Amino acid sequence: MKTTQRGRKKIFTFILVAIAFSACKTDLVYMNIMEPAPVSMPPGIKTIGVINRSIASEETKKINVLDEVLSAEGPQLDKEGAKESINGLRDELLTNDRFTEVILLDDLNLTTTGAGVFPSALPWDVVEQICTQNHVDAIFSLEIFDTDTKVSYGNVPVKINTPLGTIPAIEHHATMITHVKTGWRIYDPFGKMILDEHAINKSLTFTGKGINPAVAAAGLIGRKDAVKQTANNVGHEYANGLLPYRIRVRREYYVKGSNNFVIAKRRAQTGNWDSAAELWKQETTNKKNSVAGMACYNMAIINEINGELDEAITWAQKSYEDYNNKLALEYVRILRNRKARAETLKRQGEY
Repeated sequence: MKTTQRGRKKIFTFILVAIAFSACKTDLVYMNIMEPAPVSMPPGIKTIGVINRSIASEETKKINVLDEVLSAEGPQLDKEGAKESINGLRDELLTNDRFTEVILLDDLNLTTTGAGVFPSALPWDVVEQICTQNHVDAIFSLEIFDTDTKVSYGNVPVKINTPLGTIPAIEHHATMITHVKTGWRIYDPFGKMILDEHAINKSLTFTGKGINPAVAAAGLIGRKDAVKQTANNVGHEYANGLLPYRIRVRREYYVKGSNNFVIAKRRAQTGNWDSAAELWKQETTNKKNSVAGMACYNMAIINEINGELDEAITWAQKSYEDYNNKLALEYVRILRNRKARAETLKRQGEY
């Protein structure tokens, strides 16, 4: 039997109404939750040694000299930038109670043959010797620090106002792009493990303009300080990436289904979540399966808000298994994943 155009419109309208009704049955709650650090450090690591292994060996220096000429780099820029990056790392690590001491080991005279790429890892006997002699539990190593700069020139026709009138002229433009490449490793001598290997790259663009190339190039004068500041920021960024962090998540919860749900919504909106949960708890025995399922789901929400993840999982499972609440099935997965991350966070000593 064919469906008429009017019939199709009615079906479409019914679907829209059903979707709208379904959507307005829930509201959103936002939570800030702690996530574990991307890198788990063994609990015995309290004292950190920081080393600079990015200094070029004599063999690499010959290559770097040519690179400096071609890319207009100052001979000290990589060295000073590496120092700033290490300072940024140390300063950020010292703000966290995870480590009791962060020591700069700047007299080791370590070098690398890598030109902007990770060199081979330090031998473990060398790592152990450094840790033993300096009484540190692990090593944070700056393995790469390299700047690569390209300069381009161009000119643009302009008009200049002079006492004799407006005359055509050529304005010179200089553009300099500097790529800052960094790479870090963390060595655990006792477990003989590289706990992390991570690269962070940044790009800086500088421009200048003037009546001749020399004046245009003068506009690039602040490049060195900008590179050093970027290097320092990279050190902070890497250290921050090793610490637990907070994220904001949102969850749906039911606000319609019975009069208790409507009242509970108003209580939740004023922050009175525990009082809202009292009404949801009453509805978990509602004769209507759909209402009971929504109430069980909301009980999972309040338990997650209160940090009771096991209880939250139990309620979410009940909502799906006993009452076929589809939203609860996905929520069970979310809660289990969060519980696994919470256990990692607890092992990291930050839960």
